[in-house]
Amino acid sequence: MTRARENANISPAVGRNMIINGSMNVAARSSSVAGIGAADGYFTVDRVNFAQATNAGRLTMSQTADGPNGISANCLKLDCTTVDTSIAADEAALLQWKLEGQNLQRIGKGVAGAKQLAVSFYVKGNASATYTCELFDNDNGRCNGQTFAVTTDWTRVELIFPADEDDGSSPLDDDNAWSFSINIWIHAGATYTGGTFTNGTWANSSSANIRVGSQSSFYSSTDNNFFLTGVQMEVGPVATDFEQEEISTTIAKCQRYFERRGTDLNGWEFISDAGQLTSATSYQCAIRFNEQMRAAPTMYLTGTLSNLKIIRAAALVTITGITASDNTNGRTLLLYGTCANSGGSAGEQTRIQTITPGTWVNFDAEL
Repeated sequence: MTRARENANISPAVGRNMIINGSMNVAARSSSVAGIGAADGYFTVDRVNFAQATNAGRLTMSQTADGPNGISANCLKLDCTTVDTSIAADEAALLQWKLEGQNLQRIGKGVAGAKQLAVSFYVKGNASATYTCELFDNDNGRCNGQTFAVTTDWTRVELIFPADEDDGSSPLDDDNAWSFSINIWIHAGATYTGGTFTNGTWANSSSANIRVGSQSSFYSSTDNNFFLTGVQMEVGPVATDFEQEEISTTIAKCQRYFERRGTDLNGWEFISDAGQLTSATSYQCAIRFNEQMRAAPTMYLTGTLSNLKIIRAAALVTITGITASDNTNGRTLLLYGTCANSGGSAGEQTRIQTITPGTWVNFDAEL
């Protein structure tokens, strides 16, 4: 063990991991989704984006209680359900962690004095395989990839990436937009594998400086599984022990990007704070988010609109239309729209609630 590793183990720095929910403990949307592969999206574990291009392969993604002892009880599991063995040039499938530039200024990337990065994670599969971990600078079109091996046992992958001073005047943007990502490639065509692999060095992202090395395809067999947890990115030349944090802290960090209101339990669940009728057939209510969201969120409903009600006096009134408006930069949201006429009048106090388990109002501010 190196002296740096010993020092890190003695007094680990709090907040050194720049990845949110690397323990895979929070899955607010769903614990399992089948048929993934035709579209990009955040499907199960919070902050893990699935990105793809033109492939025919499909998989089930789930949060699974099969993490390595002492690291996390949970992991992200991918299970191949449809093969794709005829790989076109532009095919791609990858897991992606998108990061805000303002959270990465400690790296000093793109300018003099830029720092090294250590990326680590725990992986296993159903058989031996090789995949690629890529760091991607979205602001400046720079990439750096390294391959890693997967076996049938949990192993920790530790990858050290050199500092990237680039031209000395191309820092990551200091804002709330997507500046940088960790990408784990599980399937790629010749567009991404046919050039000169960066292989641990920074390069401009192009067909000449390719992003993915010679690797396995996750879609080669329906026997294929991929398990991942303990994802960490930190400044420095050493991958320190995975940083543990309380679940309340992880949930709060995740809710900057996604929050949902509703319940899987029997009974009513309030969606909004108090509001009022603006007429016999219209209403408005406000929502204060648990955390300030990254940006004004997009609202969407899981379930049936008729399962949302407003309550006035002792009456439950069916909502027939709902719209969201945010002019507070992710702090609060105004919900307004139309409702059935229950004899109420403008000014009466009301709140929005669900009456059926599994009806959710979702607020998405993901990158």
